[in-house]
Amino acid sequence: MMIYPPITELVKKTGSRYALVIETAKRTRQLVEGAQKLSDVKTSKDVTVAVNEIYEDKIEAVEAKHTALDDEAAVIE
Repeated sequence: MMIYPPITELVKKTGSRYALVIETAKRTRQLVEGAQKLSDVKTSKDVTVAVNEIYEDKIEAVEAKHTALDDEAAVIE
């Protein structure tokens, strides 16, 4: 049995497994709340729809910007 889309391809698109999980979870949450599907996949499972949207480049993660406040928080801790 082969998993589609392949995990290795999804990781290439997101940069890491961590980013893949975060991006999939965020998009799944949006779909559960009623967002329109961007992929034409025949399933009722929102996680599968989200993964296919990532694979088809329909959505893209936005990388958080590093700020000076992040550095200050790290010093305080």
